[in-house]
Amino acid sequence: MEKEGVPPKIPTIYDVAAAAGVSPSTVSRALARPGRVSAETAERVRAVAEEIGYRRSVVAPALGTVPSKLLAMVVADIGNPLFVDVFRGAEVAAGRAGYTMLLFDAREAEARERAAAESFLDFVEGFILASPRMSDSALLRLAKQRPVVVLNRIVSGLPSVLTDGARGVRRVAEHLGSLGHTDVTYVGGPEASWADGVRWRGLQEAGEELSLRVRRIGPNEPTVSGGEMAVARWARNPATAVVAFNDVMAIGFVRGLRAQGLEVPRDVSVVGFDNSRLGALATPAISSVASPLALQGRTAVGDLLAIVRGARPPQQPVLLPVKLVPRESTGPVPGGAVQVG
Repeated sequence: MEKEGVPPKIPTIYDVAAAAGVSPSTVSRALARPGRVSAETAERVRAVAEEIGYRRSVVAPALGTVPSKLLAMVVADIGNPLFVDVFRGAEVAAGRAGYTMLLFDAREAEARERAAAESFLDFVEGFILASPRMSDSALLRLAKQRPVVVLNRIVSGLPSVLTDGARGVRRVAEHLGSLGHTDVTYVGGPEASWADGVRWRGLQEAGEELSLRVRRIGPNEPTVSGGEMAVARWARNPATAVVAFNDVMAIGFVRGLRAQGLEVPRDVSVVGFDNSRLGALATPAISSVASPLALQGRTAVGDLLAIVRGARPPQQPVLLPVKLVPRESTGPVPGGAVQVG
């Protein structure tokens, strides 16, 4: 029984999906494009929608009839400055083409990525997924419904725009070796990160070629606190040089070292990835691998709009160049072993 003075809850697409035992995207297809699902499923969804009083919004017309001029970018974590620069590049390119770019923060959660894709499906003409955590099969299913471009990951059958992480970590290894370091610890990022795997494998290969001893600690949260907490594991077998998954983790690692009474780069050299403004403004400023982030966003939008307009998706990933930017966080190897106190 409804409480007096309290407006009744308006049924949503998620209520229909739960009652019908299907996904929200299936509900969307059944009501907007019934030919995309079986007749039995479409009938069941319509019956459930009628029963609970769900009414599909008329604000978002079927995209097959009226283009929305909307694109969506789903990023793994907007707290990482990397994604801010990528999004800005994408937004500028979309605007020049007469499109609006929507942004969704997945907060490193696969479930939020899926929810975003299902929520935007009826509104946008295509997706850019930046460092997605969804499985390959889930991404391929989404691409069957809307054009998709993936950033920082390779998925067979999908267009992707990458920065050359393997080359970047090679430059880091060469830089640290030239400073006399022979022991390097890689502070890894999220377990589901494709880029993390590329960087770790690249560091292993560079270590073999340059006679560096390398080891990995992780997975870790790709945040300042994640980098700070990783210091405890590093301290069990300390190395004179550390390569962090990204700049914000590098900043956290420096903070954790200071809590141990160590200074950067006097006692330990630290390198990050992404060459973020945050890393450049830190004390000491973080040596980092620089990627053309805005260009990555612009390139992704260009590829996505070409597909939206009927072009065949690129068959090979677009690989963008990187470079190492040495700053104050790296220096010569200390004279003796690192003393953790």
